[in-house]
Amino acid sequence: MDMSQYLDLFIDESKEHLQAINERLLELEKTPEDMSVVNDIFRSAHTLKGMSATMGFEDLANLTHQMENVLDGIRNRRLSVTPELLDVIFEAVDHLEAMISSIAAGGDGTRDVRRTVEQLKRIEQGEMPNKQAAREEPPLEHAYGEFEYHVLEQAKEQGFSVYEIRVRLRDDCLLKAARVYMVFEQLNEVGEIVKATPPVEMLEEEQFDREFLVTVVSKAPADELQKRLMGISEIDDVKVSRLSSDEPSAESEKAAAPQQPAAMEQAAAVQAEAEAPEKQTVKQATKTIRVNIERLDRLMNLFEELVVDRGRLEQISRELNHAELTETVERMSRISSDLQTIILNMRMVPVETVFNRFPRMVRQLARELGKKVRLDIIGADTELDRTVIDEIGDPLVHLIRNALDHGIEAPDVRAARGKPEEGTVQLRAYHSGNHVFIEIEDDGAGISREKVLQKAKSRGIVSPQAAEHLNDQQIYELIFAPGFSTAEKVSDISGRGVGLDVVKSTIESLGGTVSVDSQPGKGSLFSIQLPLTLSIISVLLVQIAEETYAIPLSSIIETALVKKEEIFSAHNQPVIDFRGKIVPLVRLKDVFAVPGAADDGDAVAVVIVRKGEKLAALAVDSFIGQQEVVLKSLGNYLSSVFAISGATILGDGRVALIIDCNALVK
Repeated sequence: MDMSQYLDLFIDESKEHLQAINERLLELEKTPEDMSVVNDIFRSAHTLKGMSATMGFEDLANLTHQMENVLDGIRNRRLSVTPELLDVIFEAVDHLEAMISSIAAGGDGTRDVRRTVEQLKRIEQGEMPNKQAAREEPPLEHAYGEFEYHVLEQAKEQGFSVYEIRVRLRDDCLLKAARVYMVFEQLNEVGEIVKATPPVEMLEEEQFDREFLVTVVSKAPADELQKRLMGISEIDDVKVSRLSSDEPSAESEKAAAPQQPAAMEQAAAVQAEAEAPEKQTVKQATKTIRVNIERLDRLMNLFEELVVDRGRLEQISRELNHAELTETVERMSRISSDLQTIILNMRMVPVETVFNRFPRMVRQLARELGKKVRLDIIGADTELDRTVIDEIGDPLVHLIRNALDHGIEAPDVRAARGKPEEGTVQLRAYHSGNHVFIEIEDDGAGISREKVLQKAKSRGIVSPQAAEHLNDQQIYELIFAPGFSTAEKVSDISGRGVGLDVVKSTIESLGGTVSVDSQPGKGSLFSIQLPLTLSIISVLLVQIAEETYAIPLSSIIETALVKKEEIFSAHNQPVIDFRGKIVPLVRLKDVFAVPGAADDGDAVAVVIVRKGEKLAALAVDSFIGQQEVVLKSLGNYLSSVFAISGATILGDGRVALIIDCNALVK
């Protein structure tokens, strides 16, 4: 019987069961005597074992079977639930997740899990693990699936060398994910990365100890690769070993075993599927169906083309002034607006898909730090566009790690300050207008105003004179400066501020903003504001000489006409008085060097835009009107153009550049 047709369903359902196991294990730790929770975990594990055996993934089935035996011991009260026992079960779940990821990427799901199986067997026999045993890091293994093996073989035939590169980071490395990114950047300049161990997702989430393996095909010599990688700071050691064409690695030989042609086609198909963004989990109900995310992306692209043509039709009907045509176009506009709402809603995904991984992460970090922390999640059913969801995970990981490491105090310190020993981190999400707000609040030590100011002065981020005039809010915002940290002792988990510049730039690249507020001794609150969707946005079209630009409505406060005599100068910068506030005037014709732009007349048309608490007035020649447009990327070659976030095609076929207001507000 050909099982390949059920593979997608198997992968989706396995991920759902593993997520359920993760969530219920965290509940079990809080209520060890609740047998209904154990039964739920047992049922999910049993279903996963049955599905794995049916699909022929024996390693997966065997590990799940051994985990099931331990759960059965807990259920029958032969074994008691301890944090150390749960550490081993969580480790088994990590292996299961890695196996499922391997299968989804076209591999065979094999993995060296002997140590974990041995630990589970010892637990089943009544031998309880100690803390050290539960925390040992498994050795890195780098087995190739059939698809990867064929890629490597083809590369060798075309004259490329295949290298396995083992990279070890320093013990005190702060931003492990950033170092991984730099390693990948360097390798991509001289070759192609075929595989990484642990997988890229785990590397990005810093779910590895100090070492990782990368397989690269390149025509560059091994010593050049070594030299490039050793040039990256905070890298301790790099070992480059070449896989010769006549001596493939043991793992490769294993993968090269003859298999059915159908399996090869299946591997290629699954690989293509895996390259698409991961499918979001949809809860099964009687009236829901699973839809491949690629189909939704295609539907969105087709609708974006329709929006462009709709704009063109509206313009033609205005020019011709034909009653029946105008009526038909207006009706089509209404229908397409409804269709747009439906399509955008179809692409909406609950932030729960991102939030789900944090309870487990908080538990692990709290144990490593010797702290007691409770994570409260509110509003997990709040929905965001999938494109935003894909990007928001890493910034939230940074902020939560910071809250645990340098926000929440140790239990004895909290007790001395009259606080409960268990600290609380609250993760909230809610809608407001066309935006979603995500807030991370902790009841820890807060941010020290004096320490931030002192560090900012010593780093030259702010001058002593300017520091005198900063309010509390502005001082707290300084922690988002690149490389800024107030941590007295640098840890491998975070430093309050380390990586926060990355958080800020990521969120701003999504058209969002991030702000911080803090009360010393009481805690800190980080607030992230994000747009609901990134693909179709409402803009104000403006004219500068012969050129048309689009300003996103989400950034605009209002438009105004300013008389020439109302424009003043401060620090050699033109400013205007806007409702009692001094707002800098930015002449877009100068910023974009627009040819043939006329001098200011008696009055200047301005658009007041906001970024957080800061304002700017953008001077334009005239306003054209409001329109919904499709946001298109400028591509890799033009990605670094100052103050331009993308482009759109107008109704008459012309291209209008979309202004990035965040870059213009200083």
